[in-house]
Amino acid sequence: MVPGLPLPPEIQLAQRLAGNEQVTRDRALRKLRKYIMARSQRATGGFTPVELLKIWKGLFYCLWMQDKPLQQEELGRTISQLIHAFQTTEAQHLFLRAFWQTMIREWVGIDRLRLDKFYLLMRLVLRESLTTVKTHGWEERQIEQLMELLTTEVLNPDSQAPNGVKSHFLEIFLEELTKVGAAELTADQNLQFIDHFCQIAAHTKDSLVLHKITRCILETIVEQAPLAIEDIMNELDTQSGKSEASDGGESEVSDGGESEASDGGESEALDGGEESSEDEQDLQDTPPKSLHAGSVQRADPEADKEQVLDDEDSTGPVLQFDYEAIANRLFKLASGESTPSQNRKRLYKVIQKLRDLAGGTFPDDDVPEKAYKKLLEGRRERKKKRKKRLSTPQPQNEKGESETEASSSDLSPGMKRKRSRRNEKTGQRGPPGKRRKPGARAKGAGVQQPARKKKRPLQSEK
Repeated sequence: MVPGLPLPPEIQLAQRLAGNEQVTRDRALRKLRKYIMARSQRATGGFTPVELLKIWKGLFYCLWMQDKPLQQEELGRTISQLIHAFQTTEAQHLFLRAFWQTMIREWVGIDRLRLDKFYLLMRLVLRESLTTVKTHGWEERQIEQLMELLTTEVLNPDSQAPNGVKSHFLEIFLEELTKVGAAELTADQNLQFIDHFCQIAAHTKDSLVLHKITRCILETIVEQAPLAIEDIMNELDTQSGKSEASDGGESEVSDGGESEASDGGESEALDGGEESSEDEQDLQDTPPKSLHAGSVQRADPEADKEQVLDDEDSTGPVLQFDYEAIANRLFKLASGESTPSQNRKRLYKVIQKLRDLAGGTFPDDDVPEKAYKKLLEGRRERKKKRKKRLSTPQPQNEKGESETEASSSDLSPGMKRKRSRRNEKTGQRGPPGKRRKPGARAKGAGVQQPARKKKRPLQSEK
């Protein structure tokens, strides 16, 4: 670069985005959004892939420098929503491609403490990329282009993506697709979303990718089948309830308009008096609850937390799938000659479960029982190992100590004191009541041998 010339605006913004001061970074982020909107509106002179890589490097270190958790989440949302500043689909896809390339390049340098906020950034960017497809009405061409971009940049062996990026992407894909489009997507559109994963699972040689696709995509669809059926039943119930309510309202309006207007006041007054008297009688009949002195009746916080979690899990629609169509597509891919045997075996198991679902049976009903049996077998094996350890013979000195403790427990306190004094004098460690010869005692207790060597010359002098 020639000295004296000003730097390109992308490099200037990237330097400010990675600055030390938060005020500088926030100001640079606002300027970047305006710059993207102004430049993407031009007919010519859009962003190049190299320029977007420079911008994403600045955005990467902008999040790197943010340490506070709440501000990290807010910054991640702001960065992920920059995709909506681009006016064309091609520019949006270039922006997404530069993001995944930046994450793959910089992933090795992310330390353990900063890993969570970049996981969050991946989730938010994926959510906003699916939102862009939603704004176009879930067009087939838009879905195909987005899935081609994601699978090429993340799951393709040529991209050399780290295992952490692959695993997290596959773990969060169905979750984010459910949040964005579960209420609108049809079964055919959902099949189009997962078709690329089926193709990769049939031909990949990466065991991690095969395991994550089957576990986080295909088997998750099988596990969510009862929820999907329950969602359909709830929709049918709401539709039938609305139709019944509309029919009932029309009949009530046509039959009794004038009679309600004339007799409404008197009947409401009489009914109100009767209800109040009945409520007072019920309050008198119900016995008061007995509480201990000083006790306050409070709700169980753990029960409240469980109820909140259950409500969160139960609320919201679930993705709908045609299980027979998924099974046929997987079978067509898995039965090919180029499919490895390991992939074919794994996919055939999933195909059987999907066909059972299409036939009206739930193959996962027996899974909890199997898991419980395995858990019980594991506990029994642990108990057997513990019993074997306890039943193994202990050393002789431990046996002698246990015998002395058992015999001494039966004696009176005075006898215990006398015996302890005698043991201190003689250095006896064996069971009480058994007198040993001095020579044998010396052999048994190796610690007392130096003292006896000093006593022997004293006995000879006497």
